[in-house]
Amino acid sequence: MDVERSLPAESRTRALLLRVQSHVRRHLRDPGLNPDSIAAAHHISTRYLHRLFQEQGLTVSSWIRQLRLERCRRALANPALAGVPVGAIAARWGFTQPAVFTRAFRAAYGLTPSEVRARTLLSDGSALAVNKSAPMVNDAG
Repeated sequence: MDVERSLPAESRTRALLLRVQSHVRRHLRDPGLNPDSIAAAHHISTRYLHRLFQEQGLTVSSWIRQLRLERCRRALANPALAGVPVGAIAARWGFTQPAVFTRAFRAAYGLTPSEVRARTLLSDGSALAVNKSAPMVNDAG
């Protein structure tokens, strides 16, 4: 902690953002994950948390949603999970309302979750490129 205090403010801010992002990835399956719980876990105000993400051109909630949607897309494209219901996959990644999940998924990828799954199964399990203009969320950043 003392070492971190000796860093320039910009470095401390970057380090905090990286810790927050790591926390979000570790707790992504928790449907209760939200800006308030994230801020509390890092002993910062929710307003400051929003400012950290705003400086990156993101909102906290939209980044969480992107990560969750990407995990769901990967699961739906995995032939080994073909027997797992779409709703169960959505719930596994923190989506508690199937209709909300389906609308968000379609908005992000241009296809419904069931369409992604069907196309993947038809292509013998090869990776499906879905709506290339949709952002794909990288685990590393």
